[in-house]
Amino acid sequence: MAWSNWSGSVTASAALARPQSEDELAALVRSASKLRVTGAGHSFMPLCESSELILSLEDMAGAIRVAADRRTARIPAGWSIRRLTAALWEEGLALANQGDVNPQSLAGAMATGTHGTGVDLGSLSTFARGFRLVDAEGDVHWCDATTNADLYQAQRLSLGLFGVATEIEVAVVPAFHLAERIEKRRWAEIRESHDELAQRHRHIEFWFFPHSDHVILKTLDPCDPCDPPPTTTDMEEATFRRILDISARLPFLTPFLQRLMMKSGISGRRRGPAHNIFPSDRTVRFEEMEYEMPRAVGLDTLDEIVGWIRRKRLPVAFPFEYRTVAADDIWMSPMNAGPVAAISMHQYAKMPWASLFAEAEAIFRSAGGRPHWAKRHTLNRADVTALYPMAGRYSAVRHAADPRGKFLNPHLEAFFA
Repeated sequence: MAWSNWSGSVTASAALARPQSEDELAALVRSASKLRVTGAGHSFMPLCESSELILSLEDMAGAIRVAADRRTARIPAGWSIRRLTAALWEEGLALANQGDVNPQSLAGAMATGTHGTGVDLGSLSTFARGFRLVDAEGDVHWCDATTNADLYQAQRLSLGLFGVATEIEVAVVPAFHLAERIEKRRWAEIRESHDELAQRHRHIEFWFFPHSDHVILKTLDPCDPCDPPPTTTDMEEATFRRILDISARLPFLTPFLQRLMMKSGISGRRRGPAHNIFPSDRTVRFEEMEYEMPRAVGLDTLDEIVGWIRRKRLPVAFPFEYRTVAADDIWMSPMNAGPVAAISMHQYAKMPWASLFAEAEAIFRSAGGRPHWAKRHTLNRADVTALYPMAGRYSAVRHAADPRGKFLNPHLEAFFA
């Protein structure tokens, strides 16, 4: 059967299976020579591609189990962020942070280092406290900081290389509410005030259309308990979609259309349970490259890339997204060398993106950036070894867990075989 990722740019022809129990999953793993696991398909790299078998855990039986101290919960790994946060809310609990969409599976989000924004908040991978894994032989193991410790450390950002996670123990916090504020600001003002704003607000991000002099600033802060918001998105997409379609047909109009769009008043307010406010509807298909920059050079790097786009009048139709993420100690995490500024570059799926991303990537790399594993990049094995001091140990754990390379595909073999 045919499988494709969310944007439609990665496809595979393979058997697709949706096991409903761990025993059924183990039998599928045991009988396969090659397999990968998919969630919502939100990776733009061929991480889930397989020529033989692709598994989805969406139909697996399971339930949330909250620890007695209410500081952790064990969650079915194939559940979407949307499903698990709603279930946590019923228990009076929440994740400390989320990204701005929530269809991804918990396992997939952790396996790739998916993150939200906040100077003191790490990626979703940092919330993991333990994993129940079906290994390459179909056997089941538990790993955490004291049991199978090396496997746990590698599995925290696993890229799906060490087995199929069926349950993940996750750090949780008491349920909380958020107030969202969206407003238009001048880019020059944000360049000067961003660090102060990031310290003042629990969450801050902005979107920057490269041919405009304004950004769309979004902040989230704790607020008093209140009902869910009347809408499920921070901004409507209808006008943006029309402009994108014009840009796809007449790309030379992209700079003018962006400036025209940003002349309008842009503001918004929402309040509600955190798991309702973090995510928004994102229905316009795009391709994405994201680099995690040392935070000290993030704004300068963004300014350099925007300058390059303006000088060449390049038809980059989507805005850049700029977020902050805390440092961590995860072996293959782009955040393990210190706090980062995450700069996401998007392009409308109907427009050319490969050459644009290649030129922008050179700027990101020259400034010390490391890519998000699930977003477009062109790293090779030498790059991975140079950027990640623990890459050798990671590969050794992978080989011990899967000596025949059952969980490898061609993309991942290039780095870790």
